[in-house]
Amino acid sequence: MKRISPSAIVLAAALLAPRVLLAGPVNVNTADAETLARELNGVGPALAEAIIEERERNGAFASPDDLKRVKGVGERIVELNREYILVSDSPST
Repeated sequence: MKRISPSAIVLAAALLAPRVLLAGPVNVNTADAETLARELNGVGPALAEAIIEERERNGAFASPDDLKRVKGVGERIVELNREYILVSDSPST
């Protein structure tokens, strides 16, 4: 029986890891739908489009919690992504 190297195990784990590990910072006030769907956990193409529609209809999001204005975005999605949700490009907010 062939032994599997530790590096192969680490590589396999990284490839199979949940997407939550891959979320990245995204400005929800400027990102396009593709970026929102790619970078936010629990947000697919339809929900990403809804986020953009809400922002265009009712103005910019002032905080991550404002995303809950969007039908389909609840506390769970906000909490999964809180550290990655930006509302401005300034690092101070």
